[in-house]
Amino acid sequence: MRKIVLATQNRGKIAEFERLLAEFASDIEVLGLKDFPNLPDIEETGDSFKANALLKARGVCEFTNLPALADDSGLCIDYLNGDPGIFSARWSGVHGDDFANIQKVLQQLDGIAQGARSAHFVCEVALVFPPDHRSANLEVIESGKLDGVITLSPRGDAGFGYDPIFQPSGQNLTLGEFAHGEKDKISHRGIALRAIAPKIKDLL
Repeated sequence: MRKIVLATQNRGKIAEFERLLAEFASDIEVLGLKDFPNLPDIEETGDSFKANALLKARGVCEFTNLPALADDSGLCIDYLNGDPGIFSARWSGVHGDDFANIQKVLQQLDGIAQGARSAHFVCEVALVFPPDHRSANLEVIESGKLDGVITLSPRGDAGFGYDPIFQPSGQNLTLGEFAHGEKDKISHRGIALRAIAPKIKDLL
C-alpha cells in the first residue's frame, strides 16, 4: 500500500482524515506521528495557518522520508479581532487543553450578545513529498472555512477542540453535537481535505 504521514498525534484528526480519504482511494495507509516516536518537535513559528502547515509537513517529510500531510487550523472570533487564531490549540497557555481553551473563550465573551459572537474556523492543509518521490518538487496547499457563532455554553461531546461551542451558520447544532460523518460534510477541515484528497490519490 502507498503510505502518507498525517502530521498529528490527534486520533480524532487521523480518524477524520481516514474516513475522507477512503472516499477517493482505498490503497493508502495513513500513518500518524505516534508511528514515529523519535520525531523531534516541530515548532509552529509561522505567522499564518498556511506557514505553520508547511513547516509541519516539511519537517515530518524530512524525518520520515515519506509524503506528509499537515494541517493548521483554528478558531477566529470577530469580537476578539480574529483571536485565538493560530494560537487556538494553546489559547489557555497549555497546548491541547480543550476544556481550558473553551473556558477562556467563554470568559472573554461573557456578557456579549449572541448576535455579536460571530466566528469562523479556518483550515490550511499542506502536502509535501520527499526528494526521491516522483512528486518531489510539488507542494500542494488547500484551504477550508466554516462560518458560525460561539454559543453561550458548550453543547455535545463529539468532536474535539472548540467544537462544543461552535454553531455553524444555518445549523441548530454545535459541531460537538454532529455525528462524525455529518460533521465531515461541512467542517473547515473536511472542506480542505476533500479538496486535497483527489490530488493525494493522483500524486502519491
